[in-house]
Amino acid sequence: MTWETAKAAVDYILSHEKDFPEESVVWDFIGGEPLLEVDLIDKLCDYIKVELYRLNHHWFNSYRFSFTTNGINYHTPKVQELIEKNKEHISIAITIDGTKEKHDLNRIWLTKDGKEYGSYDDVARNIPLWLSQFPQGGTKVTISSADIPYIKDSVLHLYSMGIKEVNINVVFENVWKPEDDVKFEDQLIQLADVIIDGEYYKTHACSFFNDQIGRPLDEIEDNRNWCGAGKMLAVDSTGNFYPCNRFTQFSLRTKEAITIGNITTGINKNLLRSFLTLDRTTQSPQKCIDCEVASGCAWCQGENYDSAETDTIYQRSTAICKMHKARVRANNYYWNKLYRILEQEKEEELC
Repeated sequence: MTWETAKAAVDYILSHEKDFPEESVVWDFIGGEPLLEVDLIDKLCDYIKVELYRLNHHWFNSYRFSFTTNGINYHTPKVQELIEKNKEHISIAITIDGTKEKHDLNRIWLTKDGKEYGSYDDVARNIPLWLSQFPQGGTKVTISSADIPYIKDSVLHLYSMGIKEVNINVVFENVWKPEDDVKFEDQLIQLADVIIDGEYYKTHACSFFNDQIGRPLDEIEDNRNWCGAGKMLAVDSTGNFYPCNRFTQFSLRTKEAITIGNITTGINKNLLRSFLTLDRTTQSPQKCIDCEVASGCAWCQGENYDSAETDTIYQRSTAICKMHKARVRANNYYWNKLYRILEQEKEEELC
């Protein structure tokens, strides 16, 4: 992205204050790897702050700069200067996938002579610095078929590195093989035992275990869309606007990108209508609406579109169905075991 494009995107957003009435804003820098463009980002952050002040904008002092980074160049002087300049309004998540074996399955270097090697060591060296600056920092881990055997060890490894919050989910794409759900459930049960027996639950979190999932959903009261597509404006390097970054061309496998405007013509609100009317029942098959463990079963609007039989955003992908049900079974095991222990401890205190 050029400076001219970045500035024009900010100018458009800040000059249409009535169209963005939210109390606060997150300026989210993503990629690829956003910190490869630290000079541009630093200049843009400075510009945003000056303009918020100059315009007496309602986001003045109510904003955050957010980054998801691979962590490779986190330690470099320019990145550290960016953090120091914006330390009251910045959040950074470093993506480290777990053990070296798990991380290096997907996150690799490619040398000029075509050789590949994992990036784990280059990321791990920056975790202590990151945690010293963001002690509550969490990481985002993604699981696909090949990653399943590493789940338990990877979560525990991240805990051992000092990361206390591990946000983890399976991919939405249809990559799952027979028996993957069985292997997945087994890994989660093993992980549940270690978290509970080791009392990690008192100080750490793993998003796979949540006492609000695995229940039926009311067709009327629980009819919200899962994600914020249509409410999360994304801008690509040429200045096109999208309902979220998942609808950009480089994020799609089979479909054409869906734009909703650009920095020159602005947002076409008519193109947003279908996104703003999305809810659970309008895009879910009947089996999902009737599902006894529907709560917590997520979807990605972009993947729904990408995998749909036609060019619609109203066809929910159900590729993760068996994986969600396996998670629910393991989740029930986790909470049944934990609640029994907590109840026993309570009884012992009363005695």
